[in-house]
Amino acid sequence: MPPPNVTGALHMGHAMFVTLEDIMTRYSRMKGRPTLWLPGTDHAGIATQLVVEKMLASEGIRREDLSRDDFIGKVWEWKRKYGRTITNQLKRLGASCDWSREHFTLDEQLSQAVVEAFIRLHEKGLIYRGTYMVNWSPNLQTAVSDLEVEYSDERGTLFYFKYQVAGGSMDDFLPVATTRPETLFGDAAIAVHPQDDRYAKYVGKMAVVPMSGGREIPIIADDYVDREFGTGALKITPGHDPNDYAIGKKLGLPLFNIMNKDGTLNENAGPYRGLDRFVARSRLWSDLEAAGLALKAEPYTLRVPRSQRGGEVVEPLVSEQWFLKMEPLANKALEALENGDLRIIPERFEK
Repeated sequence: MPPPNVTGALHMGHAMFVTLEDIMTRYSRMKGRPTLWLPGTDHAGIATQLVVEKMLASEGIRREDLSRDDFIGKVWEWKRKYGRTITNQLKRLGASCDWSREHFTLDEQLSQAVVEAFIRLHEKGLIYRGTYMVNWSPNLQTAVSDLEVEYSDERGTLFYFKYQVAGGSMDDFLPVATTRPETLFGDAAIAVHPQDDRYAKYVGKMAVVPMSGGREIPIIADDYVDREFGTGALKITPGHDPNDYAIGKKLGLPLFNIMNKDGTLNENAGPYRGLDRFVARSRLWSDLEAAGLALKAEPYTLRVPRSQRGGEVVEPLVSEQWFLKMEPLANKALEALENGDLRIIPERFEK
């Protein structure tokens, strides 16, 4: 059984899969085949954390007020008190599982199995550690899967400002537009199209990052830039934008992280260090206006990534993560499919 979340209650999707699996299980039993339908529930880490945090908040307690062990204790306390709802509903549906084998994904036996599997995969060279851009949730203090990020069209602002050319006059600048001006402290380059005559004379020179105390970054030419879009001059921020991360890796640009895990800016943001990202955005724009570097700000509809769990705006952030090499594992599964040892129903999904 695909383990349903321990925090949840049954919905139509559960009713459908339970009915279909129950039919297959009972049919196989009636044919005399050894049949096991294994039940269980999933710990649903983020969802459970949110539920427990709300419960604690109602008692005037914050998660940060507790030690890790104390918080985990509260989670287990909640699970013992409320975690049987969905199991009882499955039983009322008549699911003919072997309930004597029921497990929760954080049971000691399963936790030991996870550690054992991790060690074995690591010893085989299939698990490794590396840096990668993730969807970071400042409130939840965790990376969020792409599947758990929901995009919504929201009204925002597109900010246009000047990137002065180092050593040039006040008239020598590249106009840049962004919806997140606070990320300029993480800029590694300004890119223009190789055939854009407007900026050709600046390629190979340096530009001064506004409000940075004089930090300079290169002005480069790359075919990736669409000269017809926006100003035609693109700020590249490899540490805080998925597309820029890919460009930065291709061009070998340095990566600057400007953000703490709690959504405040770090020491790379200079005088804006310690400010919440949205507060810093507003203050920085005011300072750009005062310095004569702001060009204009106009209403703009943008796709905002929000955490499905917490609802907050997630932040693209480069973080150290564990990865699993899938190719050698996938090849074995594909081979089993081609040999007929494995069958996918409906067959159209074999493609």
